[in-house]
Amino acid sequence: MLAAGGYAIYHSFRNVTSAPPPPGCQAGTGEAALTLDTDQAAIAATIAGVAARHGLPRQAVTIAYAAALQESKLHNLDYGDRDSVGVFQQRPSQGWGPAAELKDPVYATTKFFAALTQVNGYTKMPIYRAAQDVQHSADGSAYQQWAGIAGLLAGYFTGQSPAGVSCWYTPAGKADLAGAMRRMTQTFGSPGRDGVVARITMVRSARKKTAGTAVVQVRRDAGWTVANWLVAHAQAYDLSEVRYAGYAWKAANGSMGWQRAASPATSASPTSPSGKSAAQGGIVAG
Repeated sequence: MLAAGGYAIYHSFRNVTSAPPPPGCQAGTGEAALTLDTDQAAIAATIAGVAARHGLPRQAVTIAYAAALQESKLHNLDYGDRDSVGVFQQRPSQGWGPAAELKDPVYATTKFFAALTQVNGYTKMPIYRAAQDVQHSADGSAYQQWAGIAGLLAGYFTGQSPAGVSCWYTPAGKADLAGAMRRMTQTFGSPGRDGVVARITMVRSARKKTAGTAVVQVRRDAGWTVANWLVAHAQAYDLSEVRYAGYAWKAANGSMGWQRAASPATSASPTSPSGKSAAQGGIVAG
């Protein structure tokens, strides 16, 4: 089960040899880790989440990352060239949608993927060409410089490399579980049997009589994508711990990355009504 309790991506993407001071995030571990700020991690997790919602391949996430890195360095900008706004610098005057909505990374990413899936053979063409066919930039070749980094990030945020995304900060208040769950469903879709998220159960604290954790059943092939989303949004919602697949992440020592969970029960799989193991994983946020 999964329990959910800097500055920019460096332009040089220097290897991380020691944990930056909190708050911060990284994708990967050891010398190969990439440093991100919390906003960049949240946007990267959102892009991967929207892709999971629509059943898109990892290559689609890689293309979106390459475009977002070139256009905004994975930041949700409220300004840009002419009327460009948002993480992809989409222009309302070019039919992308209202500026206010394009500033929402979920909406902007959904629009990006809607255009990308109309590009014939996008999964097999060079990344810069696929990105350019969506963006129609003045210099489409510029996306290619981000192809390698985009591929690494896609591997971490989609869970190809499990336990690959970590953030750290010092929790200062009560977790906003309701807010986190609302935003999570906006990203991954409403809970349902065929969705990324199958079910959300709020578990109340016996002492405080308020929700202390949120247990989320997710489609197993997207489990790490959801886990990474929770970690990347932990500071925004004061989440302090995430557990999934036998691993635990804690905000206060998140620079240590994911650690093996002390209790094996946190990685137990649910069962279907027939008694057979369901193709889901459990998520708990708090």
